[in-house]
Amino acid sequence: MTHLSPEAFAIIEGRHADPFRYLGQHDVDGRTVIRAFLPEASRVEAVGDNGEVAPLARIHDAGLFTGTMSGPQRYRLRATFGDHVTDLEDPYRFLPILTDFDLHLLGEGNHERLYDKLGAHPMVLDGVDGVGFVVLAPNARRVSVVGDFNFWNARRHPMRVRGNGYWELFIPRAKAGDHYKFDIIGPQGEHLPLKSDPMAFAAEMRPKTASIVVDETRLPRPRPAPSDINKLDRPVSIYEVHLGSWRRKDNNQWLTYRELAEQLPAYARDMGFTHIEFLPVSEHPFDGSWGYQPTGLFAPTSRFGSPEDFCALVDACHREGLAVWLDWVPGHFPDDPHGLGHFDGTALYEHANPMQGRHLDWGTLIYNYGRTEVANFLRSNALFWLERYGIDGLRVDAVASMLYLDYSRPSGGWIPNKYGGRENLEAIEFLRRTNIEVFGHFPQATTAAEESTAWPQVSRPVDIGGLGFGYKWNMGWMHDTLRYVGKDPIHRKYHHGEILFGLHYAFSENFILPLSHDEVVHGKRSILGRMPGDDWQRFANLRAYYSFMFGHPGKKLLFMGCEIAQEREWNHDSSLDWHLLGDPKYAGIQALIRDLNHLYRNQPALHERDCEPEGFDWLITDDADRNVFAWVRKGFDERARCVVVVNFSPNVYYNYRVRVPLGGTWREVFNSDSSHYGGSNVGNVGQVHASEDQQLNLILPPMAAVFLVPEA
Repeated sequence: MTHLSPEAFAIIEGRHADPFRYLGQHDVDGRTVIRAFLPEASRVEAVGDNGEVAPLARIHDAGLFTGTMSGPQRYRLRATFGDHVTDLEDPYRFLPILTDFDLHLLGEGNHERLYDKLGAHPMVLDGVDGVGFVVLAPNARRVSVVGDFNFWNARRHPMRVRGNGYWELFIPRAKAGDHYKFDIIGPQGEHLPLKSDPMAFAAEMRPKTASIVVDETRLPRPRPAPSDINKLDRPVSIYEVHLGSWRRKDNNQWLTYRELAEQLPAYARDMGFTHIEFLPVSEHPFDGSWGYQPTGLFAPTSRFGSPEDFCALVDACHREGLAVWLDWVPGHFPDDPHGLGHFDGTALYEHANPMQGRHLDWGTLIYNYGRTEVANFLRSNALFWLERYGIDGLRVDAVASMLYLDYSRPSGGWIPNKYGGRENLEAIEFLRRTNIEVFGHFPQATTAAEESTAWPQVSRPVDIGGLGFGYKWNMGWMHDTLRYVGKDPIHRKYHHGEILFGLHYAFSENFILPLSHDEVVHGKRSILGRMPGDDWQRFANLRAYYSFMFGHPGKKLLFMGCEIAQEREWNHDSSLDWHLLGDPKYAGIQALIRDLNHLYRNQPALHERDCEPEGFDWLITDDADRNVFAWVRKGFDERARCVVVVNFSPNVYYNYRVRVPLGGTWREVFNSDSSHYGGSNVGNVGQVHASEDQQLNLILPPMAAVFLVPEA
């Protein structure tokens, strides 16, 4: 064997940090030297673009070959594997993938289309088809791509490092559909578990974890949703859906994205919803996390099909006039060995100190928002879903856990910010910048925060000190009102304020009223299951509560199954109980939600000023003994008015007087006690005439709500 340099042994042993310095074409003392590492080859030649054939000598049994050519030129390798001879392109003869400008933007953290550069991208370099791979691992000693194209041999394709730790390699003849991972040697020389690509556009079905090459530039573009569908003055009624358990096939199998596309959008549209919000669709290893512990932020989960199939689902929703929101999880990630945790042998994406970097509640890791590359990665992911898949909005999960350094931590178990406070300044900046970028690039889109504290100005512009979200979930309204309706009616007069309190702050944010998945799991019971009394009272209570919600200021969100009054808690491992609709009680609740949605959409007074104090006036707040509330909703037009009266008692009240803002005839456009919904048909026979002093003399049905509008 030829005497070999330390660099040659570094190649052979799979630990070279800059393989281009040794492999490929080099000028050595005026000679053009070609070096190649092909472990399985018995013979290798270099074939120049002028037809020259130069044999490469085997200088180590591991598969290291070298030889000379007449001068610098494009070349390919001709290798013999057993009885087969094949021509190969040498990955180490190609120019870099990332430009100097890319590296500049990456260093600044301002490459908002990170997904165009990092990850795996089919491309043509120097006339050759292949895939360019780029991954961030600044503290690694060596990174290799392993996959279907190299027998998962880490010595075959070591990458070169550029800029602030971006490893890259173009692999000729690799193609869309190939499976791959990154093989990384950490800073102490430790060999890490194989890592999935943080920027992968597709992944294997769990429990497998390989990334899959996808040409995402060829994904079909879903048609757009109506351009004004997210505006504050438009009706927003959201159907929150877990794709794996909305409906299932025989043998309890999931519906695919395309099967969902055939059923879900048409159902949501028929029910009158304006939006569908998917629980997280990013790839995740554990079904029981519902997607809230993602390992592949850029990959629609393979459980239901391919990225193309997911496009078809979004397109089908848009075809029905529905906007699509995604539940987005930038607040935490799991520590599965193939994921982001300890990615390059260090705390790259997370904080090293567990008092900053680990959630005690969920056992997950927390992103280091102060690291330029991490904030850039997450912002780019937000933009990716809007640009590549035509998503119309992002509901940002667990915002409170991001904002507070002491979130769910004991005294002494957290690290204050530089001013000694509990606010996570880096997370605040990250959220503000993300919202600026989302609305700047996609002005028709929106964002919504699940923020459970009294943090001010969550849905107010950044330039006046807000976080910049489009909407905020009203968690206080949800808790107060569910607590109230869960009481026996005889006790409700002592809790009257739980209904009134929400209106003290109802317009401090652009609120969404959420009855979400979190309210029907973990022993909380279903929404119907919270209702007290016998069957008649439970269903009447539920009808009154849903009607109260749709008459209340704020956009609406209802988790799947709530619209059919599912009895049991939601179970992610099985379908909703659609068979319940064979019983008129449950079918009546479904009909109620359908009609409330259409009423909300068709009455401007119920949605145009959802987020403005000018759109609401109390009419009756002090009738605690009879559990009655009344208010008027107002649209932009002076006659766009809707009076809502809710009776949360089981009694019928006759001659109940309510002063209204306009005289004349008022039509009863909705009554939750209608027999169509399973009620007793007590009401006002379609209309009521106001007295000279503008009072309506009403019959209030038991545990029910009535909606009245002035005659045109």
